[in-house]
Amino acid sequence: MENLIKPELLSPAGNLLKLKYALAYGADAVYAGVPKFSLRTRENDFDEKTLQQGIQYTHELGKKLYLTLNIFAHNTKINSFLKELEKVVQWKPDGLIMADPGLVNIALKRYPEIPIHLSTQANVTNWTTVQFWRDLGVKRIILSRELSIKEIREIHEQVPDVELECFVHGAICIAYSGRCLITNYMNHRDANQGTCTNSCRWQYSVEEDPKSMRAQEESQKSAFTSENPIPNNLIVREEHRPEEKFSLQEDSYGTYMFNSKDLCAVELLKELRDSGVISFKIEGRTKSEYYAAMVTRPYRKAIDNMTAGKPFDATNLEDLQALSNRGYTTGFYTRNPREFGENYHDSRSLERTHKAVGMECTYDEQNKYLEFEAKNRITIGSEVEIVTPLKTEKFIIHELFDMKHNSVDVGHGGAGRYGFHYPSNPGNFAVIRRKLYPQETHH
Repeated sequence: MENLIKPELLSPAGNLLKLKYALAYGADAVYAGVPKFSLRTRENDFDEKTLQQGIQYTHELGKKLYLTLNIFAHNTKINSFLKELEKVVQWKPDGLIMADPGLVNIALKRYPEIPIHLSTQANVTNWTTVQFWRDLGVKRIILSRELSIKEIREIHEQVPDVELECFVHGAICIAYSGRCLITNYMNHRDANQGTCTNSCRWQYSVEEDPKSMRAQEESQKSAFTSENPIPNNLIVREEHRPEEKFSLQEDSYGTYMFNSKDLCAVELLKELRDSGVISFKIEGRTKSEYYAAMVTRPYRKAIDNMTAGKPFDATNLEDLQALSNRGYTTGFYTRNPREFGENYHDSRSLERTHKAVGMECTYDEQNKYLEFEAKNRITIGSEVEIVTPLKTEKFIIHELFDMKHNSVDVGHGGAGRYGFHYPSNPGNFAVIRRKLYPQETHH
């Protein structure tokens, strides 16, 4: 049965500036982490003051903000978590994203007026689990990324009175939606406590382990047959820690590392909506304000077009290809991705067509002068795109000025503010981007 509600677009907010860009480019709601108790503690620029400012700013726009407190707590964190919970509910967020069953249970009992959204970390993969959480009092389920559209539809049909949210864009963990142990093993940090180091993205080299050669020769004499392949004992080294060695076994079936392509479901929004999803979530709180804007815009357009009954606009894909990505996959929504879901060649986010040049724009109406914070190199003669929530205009840089209004030939990323004359005010949240120079392309 079709869900006729216009789905919510939920964008990431890693700090106050990213929050503002996401909302400016069309997000209906944003999610932000409480620093000590969400799974992005390493790169969370929010503090108590700015979170409260973010909630106020969001509500003034008539939009929503959900706070993320989705760690799986050890005993040592329970008391401090409950104190933090008592504090944040007074800020009146529109929901709390949580995962730990015990903490969810306490939050529901103590603060029944605050909606609880069950984090994808809780790994909901079937309708009986949805029923369980509904009966406990949870309002929304953020589904595991491992589900197909068919499975989502069945969940909605079985439990139609629970809101369903799903991820439509961003990085995918090689784990059940983020329950990762690789970081813990490789770097002694616990991703489930908020300190993921993205170990699955690191570059590794593999070599034979000379100490194991004799043991391997002995094992070949007796233990292994064609049905039981002979393992090759290897050593894995990580490029930044060559002195550390990790053992690895490779047999005739091969050795597999863990680098997923990024999720992109912009072409599947109608199918997901019709399956009962009411909120489309974009991953990426640790990414830039440029990302927050440029990924929100095409999903905003896609949702609006879908709701109006218009066909899919291919320019939405072009905008997403302009962003850094590891290659795109639709994940498990339409099939098991298998080899189509892995990037075996490079773990860096360098598959893109454009690069951000300027953010945080200001405009001098009297002098028709556009100033911006430089993010990457720009030169005289460059063709840039001035991107706003509603349009994209091309413009050739014939002149460029530094902060002291001296004429310069080159503007450098991170070197402060630059500017040029521009005929009209594109707005404070305009984004200036350019195509990659030939030497910047990566294949």
